[in-house]
Amino acid sequence: MTTGMTGMAARSSQAPAARPVPGTLLAALLSIFLFLVAAAPVFAQATRSGGKIGPEAPVTYDNRYEVYGGLNFMNFKAGQDLPKRMNLGGGELAGTYWLTNHIGATADYRFDAGTTPVFPSPGSTNPARELVQMNIGMLGIQYRGPKNHYAAINYHAYGGAASGVFHGPSDFNVGLYSDRVKPIVALGGSIDYNRSKNIAIRLQPDLILEHFGSDTREFFSLSGGVIYRFGTR
Repeated sequence: MTTGMTGMAARSSQAPAARPVPGTLLAALLSIFLFLVAAAPVFAQATRSGGKIGPEAPVTYDNRYEVYGGLNFMNFKAGQDLPKRMNLGGGELAGTYWLTNHIGATADYRFDAGTTPVFPSPGSTNPARELVQMNIGMLGIQYRGPKNHYAAINYHAYGGAASGVFHGPSDFNVGLYSDRVKPIVALGGSIDYNRSKNIAIRLQPDLILEHFGSDTREFFSLSGGVIYRFGTR
């Protein structure tokens, strides 16, 4: 009996699963950037029917304005001590005012929602998972890096606030944060594959830094969509 109780105590005192090492996320983001850098020349070298794939009109990147809309994915942890991460999905809208050929000021809005595993609660109507919603608004700078007629690589740094709705219609203690607004940062880049002078397809990975809990945590985001460029600088 004593041996059994000792074993149970040992198991109950085991530490929770360790958080992923931040370096792992940074390495993943770096790998994606290296892929993007390598991909741009590939687009330029590809041939079809004796000609290069890409827009017919010259892409001059002399536009003053740029709007972006796409689908967004982000992983997240919706409670300080929850053992598992969750996946959020939604949309992203952004507008950029290009100050020069390389530097633009950007406003970015994202909405994401998803369900997360939670601690069991007898009173919860859904003890296994709860709905989480996020509204994120950020401002920042976008830098246009390597570019040619076929594609461009951009880098950006955005900062702002994220409003999280964690409990929804039920308010049970299942390990979620309370509804709150906290600072958030997105560091990343994108590759824009030109379909015409004014339209491009964008793939955009981000490293997300947030402070909903007692410390800053790192997560990964990925979005893809369409860019429309207009106006002349």
